[in-house]
Amino acid sequence: MKSTLKKYSHVWLLGYAFIYLPWFLYLEKTVTSNYHIMYIALDDLIPFNEYFIIPYLLWFLYVAGAVAYFFFTDVKGYYKLCTMLFTGMTISLLVCTVFTNGTDFRPLIDPTKNVFAKIVSYLYSADTCTNVFPSIHVYNSICVHLAVLRSERLSKNHIVKISSLVLMVSICLATVFLKQHSAFDGFGSIAMAYIMYYFVYAGSYEPNRKKVSEKAIG
Repeated sequence: MKSTLKKYSHVWLLGYAFIYLPWFLYLEKTVTSNYHIMYIALDDLIPFNEYFIIPYLLWFLYVAGAVAYFFFTDVKGYYKLCTMLFTGMTISLLVCTVFTNGTDFRPLIDPTKNVFAKIVSYLYSADTCTNVFPSIHVYNSICVHLAVLRSERLSKNHIVKISSLVLMVSICLATVFLKQHSAFDGFGSIAMAYIMYYFVYAGSYEPNRKKVSEKAIG
């Protein structure tokens, strides 16, 4: 028992959920009016498409699966991924607390159209159109893909890396095609991920870096 606890002592970091969830739910209940509308002209060019509900929901498995993978196989990678995820999520909550925001362009959904439209209607009823900037869906997806790319264990697994890229892009697109977010929310998340990447991964392992250095020396 003691050896198991010692082996998985890094589980403490997941306690962040007890900070994030109450804070997020508080914002969902309190930010209901008089918030800044997030919008750019690009939003008008993006049509609603209910089929994007598939990658949108896969986000939960994508993020949770990545955290679980690194938790059991790569503690160092796990700490880096969680640090990047949780720092960005905290920044997002701080932004939404100080700069209350939301959208106002959700379309009317006919839940009888097909099963995907029905699921979207459930999503709209369960999730408010507030607290959208920067997009956590976009930010976390980028974080997971970066962790996959920076993983030494996965450096030669091109199928996983390509699949991760496709899923990440699909999730990011889903946020705007489902009208859950303004494109501006996504751009904000990309900028935040770009900055956080250098704080978390600067100087750490890069696949094949050692081989390149050896060739240069040789």
